[in-house]
Amino acid sequence: FTWLVDVTDERHPVPVSSFQVAGIAGKNSPPMTGCHQPCEKVMGTEIPYQGPHLVDKRASAFVAGIAVSLPAFGLNRGNQLDAQAQLDKSRVQKQAAEVKPEKPQPAPASDTGVTISNRERVIFPESGQTKGQLADYYAAVASLMLAHMAGRPISLVRCPQGRGRKCFFQKHDSGGLGTQVHHVPIREKDGGHEDYLYVENAAGILSCVQMGTIEFHGWASRASDVEKPDRMIFDLDPDEDLGFGEVRNAAFDLRDQLAELGLTSFAMVSGGKGVHVVVPLSPGHSWDAHKDFARRFAEAMSMAEPDRFVATMSKAKRVGRIFIDYLRNQRGSTAVMPYSARARDGAPVAVPVTWDELEGIASAHEWSIGDADALIERAGGKGLKGWGFAAQALPAA
Repeated sequence: FTWLVDVTDERHPVPVSSFQVAGIAGKNSPPMTGCHQPCEKVMGTEIPYQGPHLVDKRASAFVAGIAVSLPAFGLNRGNQLDAQAQLDKSRVQKQAAEVKPEKPQPAPASDTGVTISNRERVIFPESGQTKGQLADYYAAVASLMLAHMAGRPISLVRCPQGRGRKCFFQKHDSGGLGTQVHHVPIREKDGGHEDYLYVENAAGILSCVQMGTIEFHGWASRASDVEKPDRMIFDLDPDEDLGFGEVRNAAFDLRDQLAELGLTSFAMVSGGKGVHVVVPLSPGHSWDAHKDFARRFAEAMSMAEPDRFVATMSKAKRVGRIFIDYLRNQRGSTAVMPYSARARDGAPVAVPVTWDELEGIASAHEWSIGDADALIERAGGKGLKGWGFAAQALPAA
């Protein structure tokens, strides 16, 4: 093995080798100063390298190494050259033959301190995914979820024995969820108060998963001010005989009509059959105003195109049409949260998409819990930057 070390020397590189420069450690940068004498003993009279990153005004020296001191890395300039590196005598020495180039690895999931029991239990019988795989998915995407869900009252879809057995909807803590799942008292219709659930970190999400949760559904307001909604959801729910193309086109039509009213909206494939059109709002209006606007908008769309849309829940009236479900926007109602898994065949996931992406998507369940890495990568792209966030007020009636 060889080192190419930056020292003051009159010698110059000669074109001999295919060695690769990983970085530069300066002569006077500690602890390089302690290496002068041992290095000089094995310095070659010629430098068998000429390639990128060697500057002829700053001569280099060739050192034939038997044992290697690993560098403490400095700044990577984007060209795979490590600048301002220092030889670190405190690090474990290696034999030259043991040295291999380091490769980037995915960041490990954060340690939430939550133990997931029965990891091998099959939760999705059709596709075979287990409780452990579901937990690993949520640990991986927790930061993406929390950007939208943290501090929001939530309801859980729990399937303790898997989605093929009994599942139930839970909005209050019946015990066992742990200290990372918090409570907020919310006034009920009868005037009394009940404690609703919310989470603030990955440990809270994993605590719910440990107790059999598959889906997370959130309120349209925050636990800190439950009476001030800050997001509006239009859930496009198609009749069984309609294809996803009709739903996709409907989402674009809603986007355009909302834009006419001065509102920016975002699309999310639900992981089921439909698309959610999400309208972030600055808090300040009441629940009554929130629901009234959503209702009037949905009814206007259905009256303009009665052959395509319906704004009532009646199954009989939905035949061949798309139900614009605006009822997600009343106090106490919830909608599935971005990146939540769904208790459906194949373990699909609700995923934010750009409007351009939606053009080419073939179904509402394109991604599953096995796609965590891909979801994290695409979430970091320009298209999804700021997805679901906009400072805009509900238009006046």
